[in-house]
Amino acid sequence: MRYLFIGLGGFVGAVLRYWLGGVVQPASPHVAFPLGTLVVNLLGCFAIGVVVQVIEARGVFHPNARVFLTIGLLGGFTTFSAFANETFNGFRDGLPLVAVLNLVASVGLGLLAVWAGRAAVAGVLR
Repeated sequence: MRYLFIGLGGFVGAVLRYWLGGVVQPASPHVAFPLGTLVVNLLGCFAIGVVVQVIEARGVFHPNARVFLTIGLLGGFTTFSAFANETFNGFRDGLPLVAVLNLVASVGLGLLAVWAGRAAVAGVLR
């Protein structure tokens, strides 16, 4: 049953990722930077910070809901494989500045977003 929840969450997360990336990226059509993936990854990092903090601080959510949210939905939504591939493509395509900027922005701001999500919930749940 747990695999079903993960699979359903992954389906929803992947569809949301595809939709949001498709909305954001065309907003900057003349920029080589993968802005859609960056926005998805930052939102996903913030969301997982919120969800994990709520789980750790309050122990809420049934175990099936936890795997649906963290492994399924957010795992399917953030797909760092796209991030790695786009960074690789930047180097391969002779755009090392774009590749390095994507790497630094995604990892650095992603970590900051996880912290912000956790801090936001920790402040509310005091």
